[in-house]
Amino acid sequence: MSDLRLFSKALLGIYLLFAVIALSTSALCIHTVDQELSREYQSNSEQIAKVIADASVDVLLNRDLSVLQSLVDQYLSIRSIKYIYIADENGEVIVHTFVPQVPAEIVATDRRTTASTHRSLTGIGSVIEVVSPILQGRAGTVHLGMDAGLIGLKIQSAVGREIYLISVLFIGSILLTLLLIGTAARPLHRLLSYQRQLAGEDDGFGLTPAEVTRLLERRDLAGDLARLAQRSPSPPQTNRADPL
Repeated sequence: MSDLRLFSKALLGIYLLFAVIALSTSALCIHTVDQELSREYQSNSEQIAKVIADASVDVLLNRDLSVLQSLVDQYLSIRSIKYIYIADENGEVIVHTFVPQVPAEIVATDRRTTASTHRSLTGIGSVIEVVSPILQGRAGTVHLGMDAGLIGLKIQSAVGREIYLISVLFIGSILLTLLLIGTAARPLHRLLSYQRQLAGEDDGFGLTPAEVTRLLERRDLAGDLARLAQRSPSPPQTNRADPL
């Protein structure tokens, strides 16, 4: 414990520095993962919507809605897709995957827009709705509702692994710091034992002649202090008379 008190300020500085590095790294990781996964998630969703839009052109021209319905139904097997619906050029929903009907929140919106929208639908949850126009919007639009909770789970998983790694590094740094402190303090313990030997104190932990030689040959602070103590005159011994 005396070693820890001796290096308490250094330890506090090391731990504070590591805490700042860990917190800033975690914050940057969370932000980067969130941005990158969200961007990738939305980009993939837009690609799926575009594929459906491109495949719907001929079907819409022939007004074969049964074929169009089977086309959108097959994409529901993708885990991240919550729903799909296609609106015509007037914004009327012509096919959809909702059961039993299109939610009122969607009915109340302008379905001709091509901007991505965040929605919270009853019975479905939080979704990111991406839109792809068909023939630049002249033949309608394809709308995909992508599960926003799924991307949240992916972000939590990625951030959890980052926090786990940082925790392991933090615990490892504490153990390594304590080991280094013990290594750095060992010459000081020998110096203290040597000075006690010079002062004539026998505490049962005296140094052997070989250890004394190694201590005096050190070219650091411990060695300098040991050589200085060897040259210093011994303190005078005072004899106290027994009280009468």
